[in-house]
Amino acid sequence: QVQLVESGGGLVQAGGSLRLSCAASGRTFRSYAMGWFRQAPGKEREFVAVMSGSGSSTGYRDSVKGRFTISRDNAKNTVYLQMNSLRPEDTAVYYCASSVVVSNRAESYNYWGQGTQVTVSS
Repeated sequence: QVQLVESGGGLVQAGGSLRLSCAASGRTFRSYAMGWFRQAPGKEREFVAVMSGSGSSTGYRDSVKGRFTISRDNAKNTVYLQMNSLRPEDTAVYYCASSVVVSNRAESYNYWGQGTQVTVSS
């Protein structure tokens, strides 16, 4: 069983930055790929970024490439999402999730956090 707890969301103006954190329980954190997803009101959940357990492999959705950076600290059982140059369309609830495979598909992830709200004002 893995428990995930996100933090770091909030209200920011367009062009600003936020860093999300996701703390995981358990001793096998480094065995899991970690992903970030988001869901805006009235929209489906969408993939944002993923990092392999070792940190050697990453992936991003096109609209966040060059603005968002995923990272992890396996000693702290934590994954991060640094978000720069935020846009109003980035407004959503952001979720972290764990998977045994590196994937951009939500159905590949078996453990999810409760989400943290990110609101970007124009």
